[in-house]
Amino acid sequence: MPDRACGVDAEGLPDERRPTAFVEFGTPTPPGSPLVDASAAAGETSTVLLLCGAYRVDREHAHPLLAAMPDVIHLPARVGQQPALRAAVDLLGTELESRRPGSDSVVTALLDALLLYIVRAWLETAPAQDAPAGWAAALADPVVHAALRHIHQRPADPWTVERLAAEVGLSRAAFARRFSALTGRPPPAYLTWWRMVLAGRLLRSSDAALGAVAGQVGYTSEFAFAKAFKRHFGVAPGRYRRR
Repeated sequence: MPDRACGVDAEGLPDERRPTAFVEFGTPTPPGSPLVDASAAAGETSTVLLLCGAYRVDREHAHPLLAAMPDVIHLPARVGQQPALRAAVDLLGTELESRRPGSDSVVTALLDALLLYIVRAWLETAPAQDAPAGWAAALADPVVHAALRHIHQRPADPWTVERLAAEVGLSRAAFARRFSALTGRPPPAYLTWWRMVLAGRLLRSSDAALGAVAGQVGYTSEFAFAKAFKRHFGVAPGRYRRR
C-alpha cells in the first residue's frame, strides 16, 4: 500500500509564519522520525503520494487557536489511531486520482474536513508543552464549547453574558469566569471579535449595503456598527471595503 502524506499550507502569511500541517500514513514511524521526503523516496520501491491544499489566512485577525499552532504538525502513522483522519486522506487521494463527475466539489469538502481532522488530532495527541492549553481545554469543555457554538452559529442574536450563561446552564458569574479563563477573552469581547471578523469578510466578498452587513452581524444601528468596526479595524467600513 502506498504511503500517503498531506500538507495544508496557510497562504498569505510571511515566510517565518507559514504553518504547514503534514499528515503521514503508511508504515508506522518511530518517535522523532522526519517527515516524508518525497525526493528521497522517489528511488525506493514504495510510492509516496503528496496531497497539498492551501488556505488564505487573514494575518491580522487570525483565530487565537490558529495563532497558537506550531509551524509544523507531524502526525505519524500508528495502527488503530485516527481512523477518521486516515479515511479522509484515503478518500481525498481516491478523488484526486479518479477525477470522477463532481470531484471538484468533493475535493473541496474533503480538504475542509481534513483540516479539521488534523487540528482535532493535534489537540488530542500533542504533548502538553506543544498544545495551546487554554483552547484545547476550551474546546473540550462542554460549557464553553456550547457557548462558542452559539456565538459562531448565531452571531446576530442579541447575546449577553446572562443569556449565554442561561443557554449553557450556569450562573452569570461562573460562566463568565470559566469562559474567560479558557479562551483568554470575556464573552462580550469574544462576541465582538467574531462579529467584526464576519463583517470584514462580508465587506470584502459582497456588495451588500452597510446597513445589511450591520444587521447580519448583530447591530441594529449602522452608526453603532461603523463605530465598533472602526475601533476594531482602525478604519471606517466603507474605506475598508474600498481598500
